[in-house]
Amino acid sequence: MYAITAANGQLGRLVIEVLLETIPASQIVAIARSPQKAADLGSLGIAVREGDYDRPETLASAFAGVSKVLLISSSEVGWRLPQHKAAIDAAKGAGVGLVAYTSILHADTSPAKLAQEHRATELALIESGLPHVLLRNGWYNENFLMALPAVLEHGTLIGSAGNGRFSAAARRDFAEAAAVALTAEGQAGKVYELAGDEAVTMSEIAAELSRQSGKPVAFQNLPEEAFKQALVSVGLPEVLADALADEDAIAADDTLFDDGRQLSRLIGHPTVSFRETVAKALAAKI
Repeated sequence: MYAITAANGQLGRLVIEVLLETIPASQIVAIARSPQKAADLGSLGIAVREGDYDRPETLASAFAGVSKVLLISSSEVGWRLPQHKAAIDAAKGAGVGLVAYTSILHADTSPAKLAQEHRATELALIESGLPHVLLRNGWYNENFLMALPAVLEHGTLIGSAGNGRFSAAARRDFAEAAAVALTAEGQAGKVYELAGDEAVTMSEIAAELSRQSGKPVAFQNLPEEAFKQALVSVGLPEVLADALADEDAIAADDTLFDDGRQLSRLIGHPTVSFRETVAKALAAKI
């Protein structure tokens, strides 16, 4: 059986959608902090189980009888390592045969604050002795569109990445990669640096938004601290805003660029371009 943690999240939902194309629903376990929010998955024949990273006692039963687990990293920056360790311990106790972990691009060398907890989780997996595969995900195209209405309204895209290149891909691409890593044979011990086939800069992103929307959009490069405060001002927790601003500033040195094309090779087709993601997002607003 294949278990997906954080099954109610955007990535988790997509992974399950992809798995259902080739795997019977009866072989899929959706693990969620709030199982009631995954009732629709249960109606498909998927086993829905409670599993909360902050309540280790729920994880042992969540992983019972499971052969492979997709451990989707927690969204709680600053508290992810103990959460991930709880999941790893539970997986080991349940006799899970493979853990696929969603890490970050170049986790072993990245100077980004966001990479620290991922690097520590990778080490915890190694120390656990569990067979595992590391999915070092790059930036999602969708990350650039989270404030799309405000960007189009004000005509300004802000950040601190300068002319840094982002080898981004659609969230669906990364979901497909996770599904392959779970279902294909011989994945234990592999490390995938997953990034989009094309790279874009923030200025190119602004230009594409302007071209497709018909509204003028310009990129405004801010000092890291100013970008952090801008993120805080729209409601992000300070620890998350700090990590995101740090990641953006470091991206100016191409830390989120990778031209190895491991992602497209793994999923068997080119990755979705930023242009396509923008078109889909704008169409959804109509």
